[in-house]
Order: sequence, then C-alpha cells, then structure tokens
Amino acid sequence: MQTETFESLTMSQIAQKAGVGRTAVYNHFRDKEDILLAYLAYETRRYAGQLQHALEGTQGPLNQLNIYIREQLLLTERYRLAPGSNLRQEVSKHSAQELHTHAEVLEVLLKQILRRAIRAGLIPPQNLSLLVSLINTTLAGRTLPKDPGQREYMIRVVQCFVLRGLGADHQICPIPQPGHFFDTPAGLENDLFADDESATSRVIGCPVHKM
Repeated sequence: MQTETFESLTMSQIAQKAGVGRTAVYNHFRDKEDILLAYLAYETRRYAGQLQHALEGTQGPLNQLNIYIREQLLLTERYRLAPGSNLRQEVSKHSAQELHTHAEVLEVLLKQILRRAIRAGLIPPQNLSLLVSLINTTLAGRTLPKDPGQREYMIRVVQCFVLRGLGADHQICPIPQPGHFFDTPAGLENDLFADDESATSRVIGCPVHKM
C-alpha cells in the first residue's frame, strides 16, 4: 500500500508478496479487506501498547502530550500510503467503520491526556472531541526530514504549535530555536529544508492547490 492504492491490489499480488499460494490466503481470510482489518488490528494493539508504556513512564499531561505528538509523527511516516490513497473511500462501509474503530483506541488515549491537562489547569476547558480532531489533523500527512537534526527540530516545532494552540503557557512550551539544530542561523522567511531534496516540512496534498 506504500506503492499502490488498496483498491488496485489483488489477493494474488498479496499472496505472491507474502511468498505463499493464493489458495493458502483464502484459508485464513475471506478477501483483501479481511486481511487489511486483521493487519490494522494487530498494528493498533502493538502500537497502542508501546505508546501506553511510554506514557506511563512520563510525568505530567503536557509531557505525555509531547510523547503522543512525537510518536504519531513517526507513525505517520512509517505507515505512509501511496499518493492518492484514501482507505475510507476504497473499502466497504463496514470496513470503513472498522477503520474508525481502530482509530478510536488512540483517540481514547489522547482524550485521557487532554482531560488530565484540563483538570490540572494547564490548558483551558475545551471540547475534547474537537481537540482530538484538530490535533490529529495537524499531525496527519506530515513528512519528517531524514536528517536527525532537522527531524528533531520539526518535531519540536509541531509540539510547540499544538501545545500553544491548546492554550498552554508559553513558558512551558518555548519556540525551538533553529540555531540549536542547524549549522547556520535561520531567518523568518527562508526555507529551513530547501537544501534537502528528500525531505520537506509541508503537508502532502493541499486541499486547494492539490500539491
């Protein structure tokens, strides 16, 4: 799914890639949507367990939120789909609902963090469902630079952006200084990632310009 849309894939292709016979696949899965849902269920449980473990070892809801942001950015990069892919539009209504069910596992974790931050007075009371949607939309589709320094800078910028957007004290989430991550000072207008053709800080698929 990193190179082709899910709609274009066939059971024969999947079996060949897995190194098994096509009939062997049907012994375990009804169709490719069945395989997709089993895969997502497995990965969701694995990732949620890792994320929960990382959160339990982190003190304070805002620090936990920073962990969530970092892990989601890295996860988005790891499971990037082929350009033009939209799983919710390529699968049946039932499977689309199942996709949402898997996403809800992470939404519950994020709501718990936000609820603790509100109760601690670290961010103003706000509608949790809306906040979850806004945060995940900010994180979705963002490509991280491959250079370690640039990658860390981008993660810190996104963390700062989200926390300040939630209303956290600016002293708690200071704006990261480019000089700590790059060899040369950065001005307000220049593109910090212009020299790296393999990395970009832009969101894939502008809804207006389709870029």
